Amino acid sequence: MQESRYSLADRVAIVTGAGRGIGKAIALAFARAGSDVVTVARTMSEIEATAAEIKAMGRRALAIQTNVCDGNSVTRMVADARSHFEKIDILVNNAGGRIPAPLLEMSEEVWDQAINLNLKSCFLCSKEVGRLMALQRAGNIINISSEAAFANDPNVAHYGTAKAAVNHLTRALAVELAPYKVRVNAIAPGSIDVGLGLDYYSRFPEQKDIRMKLIPMGRFGGAEEVARVAVFLASDASSYMTGVILRVSGGSRLFG
Repeated sequence: MQESRYSLADRVAIVTGAGRGIGKAIALAFARAGSDVVTVARTMSEIEATAAEIKAMGRRALAIQTNVCDGNSVTRMVADARSHFEKIDILVNNAGGRIPAPLLEMSEEVWDQAINLNLKSCFLCSKEVGRLMALQRAGNIINISSEAAFANDPNVAHYGTAKAAVNHLTRALAVELAPYKVRVNAIAPGSIDVGLGLDYYSRFPEQKDIRMKLIPMGRFGGAEEVARVAVFLASDASSYMTGVILRVSGGSRLFG
């Protein structure tokens, strides 16, 4: 197997939620593989820090503050990225989040926030970048889903619902964009020891032991382990894959 198949040299990637956690790990992994990167999030200081690390590797980087739940903000972000780099080869829809709450106590606001941040953002960015990729007759979209899309854990019904919809959207986009030579896949991380996972288990510590017993590998994953799968999907090594949901979860729930 040729190592060059895993290279992202001369490519330009947009990574949303690139200021921390899995998004930052993916942005840095892409840069190590040779890609220039547009880092996107609402917190400018965080994405500027990620961009600075990318530039230190000798790659080009651009930080663009964006509300990925707002269509106008997404349109401006994509236009700025295209103006700066002239093309977009890869989009990673990583931005996401949730406020854990029991379903019967969940406010409409908390429900809408989870759907917008995890699903609507994916739709808006994919539509805007997908149009450009269709014109280019080339491109690669990677959606970050979650093991929650396949599970029924307490207090995250809104998040699991949104991520299950992301899986469906991934497959629908794969079909619609295939004629334009654009591939669309997703990664569904399990329990990862950064970001949302840490927040969830700090709120519901009793769930940590329960979850660990469901993981045959006996440990939580690292953000870099998700990032390496993203590099694979973004590269020519996965050239005949589209509409696939890859579960990076240590075998979570194989016990039943």
